[in-house]
Amino acid sequence: MTEGRLLGARRIRELFETHGIRPHKELGQNFVIDPNTIRKVVDVAGDLGDRTVLEIGAGAGSLTLGLAGAARRVIAVEFDARVVPALRESLIGVDNVEVAEADAMKLDYAKLEATSLVANLPYNIAVPLVMTVLENAAQITSLTVMTQREVGERLAASPGNKSYGQVSVLVGYWTRATVAARISRNAFFPVPAVDSVLVRIDRREPPEVPYARFNQIVKAAFAQRRKTLRNTLGPLGNSVSEIERSIHDAGVDPSARPEIVSLEGWVAITRQLASPTSNPE
Repeated sequence: MTEGRLLGARRIRELFETHGIRPHKELGQNFVIDPNTIRKVVDVAGDLGDRTVLEIGAGAGSLTLGLAGAARRVIAVEFDARVVPALRESLIGVDNVEVAEADAMKLDYAKLEATSLVANLPYNIAVPLVMTVLENAAQITSLTVMTQREVGERLAASPGNKSYGQVSVLVGYWTRATVAARISRNAFFPVPAVDSVLVRIDRREPPEVPYARFNQIVKAAFAQRRKTLRNTLGPLGNSVSEIERSIHDAGVDPSARPEIVSLEGWVAITRQLASPTSNPE
């Protein structure tokens, strides 16, 4: 990493003053101002030397510079046109970063050359963006993301944990996710109301069940997460007796609630409900 180019709080505030930038709460903007946090993120992202890294929400370039010193190439995406001039100023003399002024939710991820995503994700798009990447960009094999603690813990939660839910299961279909570190709210400007976490997400071979059906079943179950599986899966079009038999045949207790069912359990349920005898359509 090119240590001399990391931005601190003073330099970021100077850039904001020069370019007349005020963070917008509605855009979920909390900019990283702590160089040690940047070092931690880049370290958790692993060996990036031969990788093209996609950064979402590049801001003034604090994380961008850290990534530029570690990766072969960086694609830095920033939605806010007011911030882009500050980003470009920070990157003067850096030749392995491409700046893209774009809406991250509208990118064609399947066509991007990036193989890693590393980002301080705006809080308001963290979950939909992670799911969009997992569902549409098989070439991106690792994601290292900072987001607010509650959201990050949902991404990586295990069955029985209070944070475990629909998102945890769907992320688990594609990947293994772990909370790698907690990040103090004081590492950001403006200071958010909550602490953040750093989550490492590594793609793996998905289960041998169709994702569309898996997704449908998991969403139906967690739409009424306090009800039992035999009741929550009724909207799939099967009779209660058929649903109960399929869940039982999957090795799962039909009276269980969704939040205690493991990934393997959801895969087994999907396999049973996708069989011709269960009439899934």
